[in-house]
Amino acid sequence: MHLDRLIAILELVAVAGRPVSASEIQKATGLPKPTCYRLMQTLQDQGLVESPAEDGRVVIGERLIRIALLGKSDIDVRKAAAPLLKAAAVNFNETVFLARFRNSQVEIIHVETPDDPGRAFIHPGLGVRPMHACSCSKAIAAFTEPEFQDCIINGTLKAYTEHTKTTEADLRADFARIVQRGFADCDQEIDLGIASVAAPVSVGNIGATFSVGAVGPIRRFGSDYRAGIGEKLIHLANRVSGAIQLCNVAEV
Repeated sequence: MHLDRLIAILELVAVAGRPVSASEIQKATGLPKPTCYRLMQTLQDQGLVESPAEDGRVVIGERLIRIALLGKSDIDVRKAAAPLLKAAAVNFNETVFLARFRNSQVEIIHVETPDDPGRAFIHPGLGVRPMHACSCSKAIAAFTEPEFQDCIINGTLKAYTEHTKTTEADLRADFARIVQRGFADCDQEIDLGIASVAAPVSVGNIGATFSVGAVGPIRRFGSDYRAGIGEKLIHLANRVSGAIQLCNVAEV
């Protein structure tokens, strides 16, 4: 019975689409006032709901969003993000991809290509990417805890090409530059002739759990071109974050 009441409150808050007051929840659920207020306090104590304006009105909390996100399959995430990625691929006229961070590694989980039949493009493939030598990985790593960055730097830093950064000084400088600009790039660090750029996708206060990026031949993807797309990817990342969060909250 106690769990049923907690779930009823969470469902009410989730579908409201706005901060909900305790009195509104009490009226909608029909719970006795002391019981309703006690249950809401329990939910707040556990981070399942929170009051962003600290005025007693609550929304779904970051902890619940994190739980929902962890249980979200790649198929669900791709379904939420694919339309935005496809529109970006057509707009950029370049290949656009989505990567996901889990189990201490980053993997590309979805790719969209441009529609221009006369455009030569590169497909990055799917799967795990090195944390030190790919824009999609570095865009996430740069915003993680210092301890995790230390693990990357102290790990095996394979040199895929002569452009791969394999020293602590180079990587720390790269991470700092990524944080300053808001996006990461990869200039032939994995494959010669191929460059990419990516921006982190932060979900609420959970941090950078995904990244969105674009990839192409180095003859097009010079530093200025990457910088221009990087700025656009920052805006795309915000929209993808919103789509993922909306998908999570709607299904809580």
